[in-house]
Amino acid sequence: MRRTDRIQNMTEGNPMRLLVFFAVPLLLGNLFQQLYSVVDGMVLGRGVGVDALAAAGASGSVHFFIFGFVNGLTHGYSILVAQRFGAGEARGVRAAVANAGFVAAASSAVIMAASLLLSRPLLRLMRTPDDLFENALLYLRILLVGIFATVFYNVLAAILRALGDSVSPLIVIVVSSALNVVLDLLFVMVFRWGVAGAAWATVLAQLVSGFICLAVLMRLPMMRFEKGDARPDLRTMGELLRLGVPVGLMNSVTAVGGMVLQGGVNTLGSKAVAAYTAVGRIFSLAEQPGVIVGLSLGTFVGQNRGARRFDRVRLGVRRAILLTVLVNAAVGAALIFFGRGMIAAFVSPEETEVIGIAYPFLVTAGFAEWVLGLLFIYRNALQNLGDTFVPMLSGGLELLLRVSLLWLFTGAVADIGFSALIVAEIGAWVGAAVMLCIAYYVRAAHFGKDLEGK
Repeated sequence: MRRTDRIQNMTEGNPMRLLVFFAVPLLLGNLFQQLYSVVDGMVLGRGVGVDALAAAGASGSVHFFIFGFVNGLTHGYSILVAQRFGAGEARGVRAAVANAGFVAAASSAVIMAASLLLSRPLLRLMRTPDDLFENALLYLRILLVGIFATVFYNVLAAILRALGDSVSPLIVIVVSSALNVVLDLLFVMVFRWGVAGAAWATVLAQLVSGFICLAVLMRLPMMRFEKGDARPDLRTMGELLRLGVPVGLMNSVTAVGGMVLQGGVNTLGSKAVAAYTAVGRIFSLAEQPGVIVGLSLGTFVGQNRGARRFDRVRLGVRRAILLTVLVNAAVGAALIFFGRGMIAAFVSPEETEVIGIAYPFLVTAGFAEWVLGLLFIYRNALQNLGDTFVPMLSGGLELLLRVSLLWLFTGAVADIGFSALIVAEIGAWVGAAVMLCIAYYVRAAHFGKDLEGK
């Protein structure tokens, strides 16, 4: 297996070993990244109050709608980098990286301007409670102003992962997470800036992450640009957008389903909003093992797709399925047996109503965790094979199932409360996972033909 610094070529070697060794640093890095929102929640909930936690959470689905699109774009850009790296095209890798930077900068400006204009109407559309509205708007708008910092870090970290380097992003995120904790405590607990302080802490930490990733990337021998490597190329930009836009749309369409659920929660009052926020922050950590196995497989598939090693693609998917089922069984058990204690980390022990509302969601999610893991496996496999359209459709299916299941069970979320939310969320996972599974195996049936044609 050839290595350059921390770059890892996944077209050679044992797939399970490659997936595990790539996933462990990536998992640790993503867990640290999730500390951004978790620390925000703990500091706001315990240091300011339940209303501050609820205000930050009330904007969560709108945040995911906007930033999910941005993150999908950056992930899509990295697919081309992985494929060209697997094919051994060093100059093509440099061209993809440079043009990804051009496209990311332009798209960030457009998305930020549009999002700032739409932030207030979106929060109104979601029926954000009046007592939370202004703080929720302030929190969201500060994050939107910092969208360049988010894109800056995400696109560079995604490129490093596409090159097989999951260690450098880990080191970067550990540093920035520590900074985020310090800034959270300083801005919220010392300066008393409330939700604004938590938002600014996140933006500044992301900015630092981006600069460190840039320094790491520029030190790689492969990134020694030659004349003409960094010029804007419309064909490369078009390929980047072809891969990135469907992934971004998938994330945003999926987020609309989350907005539907959030809008329903917002009709149930501040206690329910706080409970849903705590559940969201916990589950953002709990889903990370499944997310990471999927991302690891994505890099593996992308590189082997570039090298036309379809036999290794199939083997890698099988190994990733085994890995995700085992990992998510352990995570699900933790949610079931330790869920109450996890919720209590976000609110004071006296908030028994909030804990009672939130805990059944975690228990149900714990039993269904393995389904979500399979969804990430098949989605990442398809995307890194170059098929980003079907995964985008799966996001639409998730939205359809969330809305239809809410309507089927209640007609109005307030009639049944969290029970309808749980059914809608889990049902969306199952439906999307089945669709992606079928699509992958239909696509895999053609791998043999590709090999026979050699």
